[in-house]
Amino acid sequence: MTPLGEYLRARRAQVTPTEAGLPGGSRRRVPGLRREEVALLAGVSADYYVRLEQGRERNPSVQVLDALADVLRLGDDARTHLLHLAGATPRPRRPGTRERVDPQLRMLMDGWDTQPAIVLGRAYDVLAANALGDALFPVGSNLLVSVFCDPAARTFQHDWERAAHAVTAGFRLLHGAAPDDPRIREVLDEVLSRSPEFARLWARHDVRGKTAEPKILVHPQVGELELRMESFDVRSAPGQQLVVYHAEPGSPTAQNLALLGTLAATGARD
Repeated sequence: MTPLGEYLRARRAQVTPTEAGLPGGSRRRVPGLRREEVALLAGVSADYYVRLEQGRERNPSVQVLDALADVLRLGDDARTHLLHLAGATPRPRRPGTRERVDPQLRMLMDGWDTQPAIVLGRAYDVLAANALGDALFPVGSNLLVSVFCDPAARTFQHDWERAAHAVTAGFRLLHGAAPDDPRIREVLDEVLSRSPEFARLWARHDVRGKTAEPKILVHPQVGELELRMESFDVRSAPGQQLVVYHAEPGSPTAQNLALLGTLAATGARD
């Protein structure tokens, strides 16, 4: 089975007949939708859809992919991932083994003394950070590895389950865009080998990029931080993301961030 076939099978298993406007019934032997039901709703033959899942049909049109995305109730990120898997979007140029952060971007980040900011690489490596960002996500760490392989993440992430789902879905999007990237493959293999919980979530094939929803962290030095997050693609370095966190002005989190900045500036340790 191809990655496209695996993805289609995983996603149809997560759409209920009721969600698709079909009668459910109590004697269904498969979770989610049957192959023939997906085919019917997408306007393709059952045989064609079976060939797609089995990897015997490798060049579906964009129109077919759009129809499948609608049936499988895919969001924007998941729809883009589907197009990547089907080869309907151009693959990014293969990057070099070492990622570099633009010095001008570093200078800009250093000017934000009240907002933690980091630059993520193509495999969720933390490539650069300002002082507050480094206090939260140290440069040289990897977000996926940290969440699943560092025991401290269970207390640092206020809602660890939610964070685990989010980082897995985000990494799936990165992997779909560049499945042959050596660093992405290296990180994926490491976490699959070390974390059964990640392997379970990875098998779901959930896809979602970073969102601006609130994030609660519990820092060992300053306590709880309720942060908003904004993510921006770095135009000069495709694959890199600038992630900026901010707090409500005058809030307890803003005060805690100010304290964290003082501790970072003075080199204080736990």
